[in-house]
Amino acid sequence: MTEENGFKYSILASGSTGNVTYIETPERKILVDAGLSGKKIEGLMNEIGRSLSDVDSLLVTHEHKDHVAGLGVLARKYKIDLYANEQTWQAIGESCGKIDTNQKHVFEMGKMLTFGDMDIESFGVSHDAAAPQFYKFMKDGKSFVMLTDTGYVSDRMRGTIENADAYLMESNHDVEILRMGNYPWRLKQRILSDHGHLSNEDGASTAISVIGSQTKKIFLGHRSQENNLKELAHLTMENTLMQHDIDAKNEVLVLDTSHVEASPLYHI
Repeated sequence: MTEENGFKYSILASGSTGNVTYIETPERKILVDAGLSGKKIEGLMNEIGRSLSDVDSLLVTHEHKDHVAGLGVLARKYKIDLYANEQTWQAIGESCGKIDTNQKHVFEMGKMLTFGDMDIESFGVSHDAAAPQFYKFMKDGKSFVMLTDTGYVSDRMRGTIENADAYLMESNHDVEILRMGNYPWRLKQRILSDHGHLSNEDGASTAISVIGSQTKKIFLGHRSQENNLKELAHLTMENTLMQHDIDAKNEVLVLDTSHVEASPLYHI
């Protein structure tokens, strides 16, 4: 595969404390979310040998702090074009400080926009935010899907995201650890609800329902530091794949993500 075919991506941070993903083509440099401080995001970009000064677009999934904490800082310092749907912009309001209106663009749910040499499709998810949406990135017949922050996965969502080359798939919590943990009952109910987060088992069953012949990698995303264990999330996904006769070591690779350390820059 030449450098011009496909694209590159890195999960810079994924977890309940902050989320940032980087996508790169020969023509465009894109971030999805900015859920950490500007300084931390700069450091994570440096880890993969990239600079925020090269980023031209930033896509927002929803207004929760672990997805927009650094949005205003990056917008003001680097003059990046920002994209979110109208309801999300309204929900963000002034919480990220003053942002030049010329930098704010609308990317409506269920639409596809072309960013240079890449097509990006947005799709709605079920989460307790104004109008949460995630994204499917497509170039040269290759695709990468991000799916976290959803309480369940509808047939419509499955139809949009099936047979991608790689997935960032939510494995937020282990149900029993969450139930027995110290979180207030109301917060536990929220996480377990249809507007909360996918458990390890939910993420694994979703993966089984959407992966296809092109699928090579599944990244386990948005893992809770309090209500999950990395090894447990990994084992749940691998075991589920193997139960469906999918080789989780050679056929479809299961990869962990971190809330503090960037993944390598992968070429898809």
